[in-house]
Amino acid sequence: MDTLHPVPAPRRYLVGFDPRELPHHFTDVLVIGGGIAGFRAALGIPERYRVLVVTKDELRESNSQYAQGGIAGVLDPEDRFDNHIADTLAAGKGLCDPAVVELVIREAPRRIGELIEWGTHFDEVNGHVALGREGGHSHARIVHALGDETGREIMRAVIQRARTRANLRIWQNSFTIDLLTHEGQCRGVLVWDRRRGFALVWARAVVLATGGAGQLFRETTNPPIATADGHAMAFRAGAELRDMEFMQFHPTVLYIAGSARHLLTEALRGEGAYLRNCHGERFMTGAHPLAELAPRDDVSLAIAAQMARTQHPSVYLDLSHLDADRIRRRFPGIDRLCRTFDLDITRDPIPVCPGAHYLIGGVTVDDHGRTTLPGLWAAGEVTSSGLHGANRLASNSLLEGLVYGARAAEDIVAGLDDAGPRPLEVAPVSAPTRSDGQTRIDLGDLRESLRALLWRRLGITRDAAGLSEAAARVDHWGRYILPLEFDDPTGWTMQNMLIVARLMIVAAADRRESRGVHFRRDFPQPDPALNVHIRLHATASAPAPTPART
Repeated sequence: MDTLHPVPAPRRYLVGFDPRELPHHFTDVLVIGGGIAGFRAALGIPERYRVLVVTKDELRESNSQYAQGGIAGVLDPEDRFDNHIADTLAAGKGLCDPAVVELVIREAPRRIGELIEWGTHFDEVNGHVALGREGGHSHARIVHALGDETGREIMRAVIQRARTRANLRIWQNSFTIDLLTHEGQCRGVLVWDRRRGFALVWARAVVLATGGAGQLFRETTNPPIATADGHAMAFRAGAELRDMEFMQFHPTVLYIAGSARHLLTEALRGEGAYLRNCHGERFMTGAHPLAELAPRDDVSLAIAAQMARTQHPSVYLDLSHLDADRIRRRFPGIDRLCRTFDLDITRDPIPVCPGAHYLIGGVTVDDHGRTTLPGLWAAGEVTSSGLHGANRLASNSLLEGLVYGARAAEDIVAGLDDAGPRPLEVAPVSAPTRSDGQTRIDLGDLRESLRALLWRRLGITRDAAGLSEAAARVDHWGRYILPLEFDDPTGWTMQNMLIVARLMIVAAADRRESRGVHFRRDFPQPDPALNVHIRLHATASAPAPTPART
């Protein structure tokens, strides 16, 4: 049964433009995003085709770059594909696509092997790749690098390889505003940067790999660029989004009042760290049979309950019972980070709290990375592929980016012909109301207000009253922000965040149950009737997102 709820819809394009007055650029394949999914797609395109990678910031700024834990894959002879599949399905709480799970997990050793061939130096023990264990995994199967800086090492090797490709260009610090569509097909993008200004980029295939949305929440592990721009532009262009209620909260984010938040990898608990409340009590033993190695949704809920019970802003990671030298060797980055706050990870309790970490929902894709919009493929965190279900298993995210980046590239190449991209007779887009000095909008204050609201009302626990309040406030802000035309990324980003916040609220309100990372205080149990996906899309007859259950 479908359920439809009208939601305030954005206009098609954020800015007005006249194609006759803008520079035009051409490429065979355009990749939006510079993380592991985007670059794996770019590297999958043969050198006879032109590839352009566009990133909104420096290459070093992506969620992939900051990944600590590693990549999950069956490399231990005592492990089996069936074990990894079973762990993923169990974590996903009934919403994984079993065929997708099997496809991705069986490709894992091959994709990890590619990274090694491209120069990634994973940590080793006695000449073999070292394997760690994380929450929800029945076996040690996490390959890692530089101890706890896996993403940095992987992206170093991948970007270095990309720079050797003569057919591959990279535009850094270039903000993609919108996808260009013509006759129901994605044909390119409208892009802006301070050097080039506005420009149109035409492509025969577009790959969306823009990452996540953690910056919509006050507490997050994500870097500042994770503002859901790809989700918003895909929605405006008519692509379907799915499972937007499922934001995964990482249980252990370093909590130092007044400082930026920093992820503390799940591998710490995989190595034996305990979680204790402010009274020194180890609480996970009574919360889940796997204790500290429980899936992330269970650990985050248990931590939130302890913080509420004790009225304390954090709980604590305790590694004092573990071998100090081994811990410092295994986690050098976290050791350095904590020392800046005068904390010794081998001796001191480390204050942690949950933070928004990974948006499981996103643009709906099939097993080749095709979206519902012809001409647009997508890979990585911006997508909903069916791998993660209602709760992502640790270290399956980099794996998904690799597999889907590669599969999207293969599918694109199979369909490319000899005809190059060409400009289209796209009619000028009229400009909306311009933002000027009279508007006097403090976008920084609005952004922080939105993040605080979503943390309170769309955070680890939700209920109907809180979601209704959030919807009303986001709608209010949207009524005066979304009609305006801004002239730089600060404004466009704010509009994207408001659009995606509303989509997440709609989906969360429609899922009247608790499942995985989505916990409703007013519906605390899973409902078998809601073992479905909530889809969001704008229709031609009523250009508003409408949730439908399938």
